[in-house]
Amino acid sequence: MTLVLRTTDRTAEPAPVLPTLPAGTDPLLQLEYEIQQPSGPGATRILSHPAELALRGIPVRCSACRARRDWLLINHGRNVWIVCRCNNQWLEPEISRADFDALIAIPDRRTYPSVEEGLAALGFDGAFAGTYLD
Repeated sequence: MTLVLRTTDRTAEPAPVLPTLPAGTDPLLQLEYEIQQPSGPGATRILSHPAELALRGIPVRCSACRARRDWLLINHGRNVWIVCRCNNQWLEPEISRADFDALIAIPDRRTYPSVEEGLAALGFDGAFAGTYLD
């Protein structure tokens, strides 16, 4: 899995190295390993946030299309990115991992092989640019 999250300054974090089971491992153990939910500091988590978002009382707006709501928040390590439906995304230092955790009421158990596939599956790949989905 390659993790490439764009930011306004076009820098990206290196992808975490995921542990692999040795060849010849029991197929049931392999299946159990594959269906485990990502956790720990190297996990990438995605949260849909359909409402408006205010940071320190200032409403968040997309710099590309001026959208005011319907965000996707991506957490990896200590960093949180905001993604707009137009596929504009930026690192948001005002949102900490603790803030992200507080927004998760009921964790979604869907997993995606990569961030790009998650963005496409959730409609944040630019296909719905300029559209609010309720």
